[in-house]
Amino acid sequence: MDRAGKKELIESLRASLKNTGTIVVAHYAGMTVAHMTEFRKRVKEAGGSVKVTKNRLAKLALKDTDAAGIIDLFKGPTVVAFSQDPVTAARIAVKYAKDNDKLVILGGTMGKNVLDPAAVKALAELPSLDELRAKLIGLLNAPATKIARTIAEPGAQLARVIQAKASKTEEAA
Repeated sequence: MDRAGKKELIESLRASLKNTGTIVVAHYAGMTVAHMTEFRKRVKEAGGSVKVTKNRLAKLALKDTDAAGIIDLFKGPTVVAFSQDPVTAARIAVKYAKDNDKLVILGGTMGKNVLDPAAVKALAELPSLDELRAKLIGLLNAPATKIARTIAEPGAQLARVIQAKASKTEEAA
């Protein structure tokens, strides 16, 4: 690759990694093409991306960014998974690493925070942003539901009493 092509690749990678919530770096030595394709597919379906680049180019792309703290992780055959959602890339990478021992998580970053492999695994166990939003909406909706049920309950009790009285009257006749 010529110098201009490398520069363009570095800028493209920098732009991709600059606007992400989480970056996960892993070794992939020994993974087959089918395994790597499956890993890419899972990350893409979850809303993230996977890049395999030369370590030198990745280091240059990360230089002077918030994720510069993970430059030392780029040794050997490395793959980078990243996503806008802070949990998605970590969750998919950790889950895939459990299924395939050839993918070894080295660490990552979330904003300016550098994560070790244990922190990436802890991040993977957190609920996603969409799950947190759903829980919050459920919590906000629960009091309104309880109020509506409490207000409607006296009327429902009255209806049950009338129904029971009508049933007794029919049985007596």
